Amino acid sequence: MSEPTRLPVLFLDDPVVLPGMVVPVELDDAARAAIDAARTSADGRLLVAPRLDDRYPAYGVVATIVQVGRLATGAPAAVLEARTRAHLGAGVSGPGTALWVEAEIVAADEPTDAVRASAAEYKTLVLALLQRREAWQAIDSVTKLTDPSALADTAGYASWLTDVQKRELLETPDVATRLATLIRWTTDHLAEMEVTDKIAGDVREGMEKTQKDFLLRQQLAAIRKELGETEPDGADDYRARVESADLPDAVRSAALREVERLERSSDQSPETGWIRTWLDTVLGLPWATTTEDTTDLVAARVVLDADHHGLDDVKDRIVEYLAVRARRASRGLSVVGGRGSGAVMVLAGPPGVGKTSLGESVARALGRRFVRVALGGVRDEAEIRGHRRTYVGAMPGRLVRAIAEAGSMNPVVLLDEIDKVGSDHRGDPAAALLEVLDPAQNHTFRDHYLDLDLDLSDVVFLATANVVEQIPAALIDRMELVTVDGYTEDDKVAIARDHLLPRQLDRAAMTDDDVRFTEAALRRIAAEYTREPGVRQVERLVAKTLRKIAAAETGPITVDADDLTGYLGRPRFTPEAHERTEVPGVATGLAVTGLGGDVLFVEASSTGTEPGLTLTGQLGDVMKESAQIALSYVRAHAEQLGVDPAALDRTIHVHVPAGAVPKDGPSAGVTLVTALVSMATGRPVRSDVGMTGEVSLNGRVLPIGGVKQKLLAAQRAGLSTVFVPIRNEPDLDDVPADVLSALDVRPMSDVADIVAAALEPVARAAETPAA
Repeated sequence: MSEPTRLPVLFLDDPVVLPGMVVPVELDDAARAAIDAARTSADGRLLVAPRLDDRYPAYGVVATIVQVGRLATGAPAAVLEARTRAHLGAGVSGPGTALWVEAEIVAADEPTDAVRASAAEYKTLVLALLQRREAWQAIDSVTKLTDPSALADTAGYASWLTDVQKRELLETPDVATRLATLIRWTTDHLAEMEVTDKIAGDVREGMEKTQKDFLLRQQLAAIRKELGETEPDGADDYRARVESADLPDAVRSAALREVERLERSSDQSPETGWIRTWLDTVLGLPWATTTEDTTDLVAARVVLDADHHGLDDVKDRIVEYLAVRARRASRGLSVVGGRGSGAVMVLAGPPGVGKTSLGESVARALGRRFVRVALGGVRDEAEIRGHRRTYVGAMPGRLVRAIAEAGSMNPVVLLDEIDKVGSDHRGDPAAALLEVLDPAQNHTFRDHYLDLDLDLSDVVFLATANVVEQIPAALIDRMELVTVDGYTEDDKVAIARDHLLPRQLDRAAMTDDDVRFTEAALRRIAAEYTREPGVRQVERLVAKTLRKIAAAETGPITVDADDLTGYLGRPRFTPEAHERTEVPGVATGLAVTGLGGDVLFVEASSTGTEPGLTLTGQLGDVMKESAQIALSYVRAHAEQLGVDPAALDRTIHVHVPAGAVPKDGPSAGVTLVTALVSMATGRPVRSDVGMTGEVSLNGRVLPIGGVKQKLLAAQRAGLSTVFVPIRNEPDLDDVPADVLSALDVRPMSDVADIVAAALEPVARAAETPAA
């Protein structure tokens, strides 16, 4: 650098000035003061530097005044020519109102060969960039430049560089560094331009092709019109398709009206697409296609028995349906369509009992096509009735789509998880199902999208549900309720042997020769490793055993009951009623949950001296009221029950374990009474006894629901005696014979009789330590 020189300084917001540039500057008060100071100085020079917000500028350029005048707008201005780069020093005093600083002129070094090579590379990039922009005058100016520093400073005119980048170039006095930075920036900009140009070219080619295709189509349409030919997929084609299709008269009339609208519509109208989609949907439905039902009742029953073990109620209902249709056919009566000829059944029961898979078996037994409609979580009414055609993306409802998927008008449609249908601001799908599932109405079901009557009367609807109480009463009133309450231990062993094991062997790429399960092993899995009404967990445990065998064993394997611990670990379920009822105040009740029947233990104890009732175990309102009724009954009939009234003048605490699980229902009334009497008398409840029933204030045992599921749970829990309300005695006809033979089921009408039979004798109670 040279010796410092005193120069007036002019700070500019825009542009960033580099050496070699000639720029006009509009004169405000500060600029005019700097220009006046430079004109009165000996050499007429001034320093031009960028104005920075965050710091004092380090570098600027020494410039001379070319001309002072006015812009085209009339504003005063000066034209400055930047000469050399300078380093700004400290401010000094000087004449006039201008700001003076000490500046050190930065002299350019003699360029080396490396610098000249970088300059040549940069010039090539700049010329390529200017040629893309067709800036021919600038190309001539750049071509004439030979000084590397001057060539680098031409970047001051580059519109693709930001002010920040230009300030970085100004503050980089080293030519080699400046050229390297510019080469990097210019290369990136060229690559970006290539991508942009390619995208623009693709868009332009696409637009040109679209315009070309449009013109060609117009010409082709004109040529076909002159030749008298019809355009494929046009309105004329739809008219021919509608006229040749086998459609009901009402449907044909509606379709021809839409074809006429299509003929009057322009190809550019959005309505054209909607009409075409509607016509495609209507023409795609199997209006005149039906499958012929089998009339061989024996063969149909064989199919049902082969696919599912048990479920006799469902199988009997299907066979009865076939028998009626065969009888009508033999007498020349119509069996297709018509009011109320279809079947609507809901299979209700816990998970894993085969409700969903039963639908496919029913379809095979009937010789019909099968389609499943999942309703779990559906909250939009349009999912059932379809969207109205005015909406964008409108489509028919799930029922119409199921008919189209089945390809016939009389399939077996399985409405899966109908109890899990919800409702929100988009409507109530359950209400929309009322017309679908009513045999007296579904012969004229109207979908909002089709806006045509659809005959669903010959469709066999099967619905599945876990909890009947969650199905709206109006909906379940239109269906036949068939409960599938669960399987006995013998049923589970038979299902595992005949269905689950062969399926899992196939999935594990094994055969009966590779692995064989003994009946004792399957029975132990069903009895000690699972506690469910269905067989899903049994199948999972069989699959787990096969996986372990596949990973660790070779050769034929026989899995016996004693081998299960090595494959599945220790049994998870063992009888616990004996252990739980060893102390007074604990009674064994029976309940029904969404997962089937279960055993419920009720515990009672007394503390303190003040009368009161404390309830724990997350009980619902119904169970809380049952506890109040039970305590009132015991207090009112203390002498009859052999209870000391003083034992009840304390705080009574009733607890139902598993407090994290909500519990509610009236069927624990007799269990609560028995637990309270056991606590008050000190006599334990027999460990082999279970009970269920609602109790009234005068001790009557009132009927409850779920008797079959509760008795199955009692058998799984190892109980031998079960007390049920006498008015539930007819329900015992639905309980499997092997369950009734394994249990001593006693219908009772008075809770006092249950207490007397359920408590241990006095002599036995005296031997039991008090709690």
